[in-house]
Amino acid sequence: MLMTLVASLLMPSVAMAADATCNAIAKEKNLHGAALNSFVTKCEKDAKAKCDADAKAKNLHGAAEKSFTTKCVKDASGT
Repeated sequence: MLMTLVASLLMPSVAMAADATCNAIAKEKNLHGAALNSFVTKCEKDAKAKCDADAKAKNLHGAAEKSFTTKCVKDASGT
């Protein structure tokens, strides 16, 4: 029962972290300088990979794929 309670308390924070932007997470972690640049670059690269996979799963091609991916990455990075 205790494990269920702990799991239910942790789930909302995991969901919120998944929706947070790269810039918001970097700010939360109080990153500066090279650490900030490195983190944001990796985060944006990961977001691009996920957005590309989502576009492929939605069977998008051409301009629709490019538009979807651009918006998806922009939303994920927080820029």
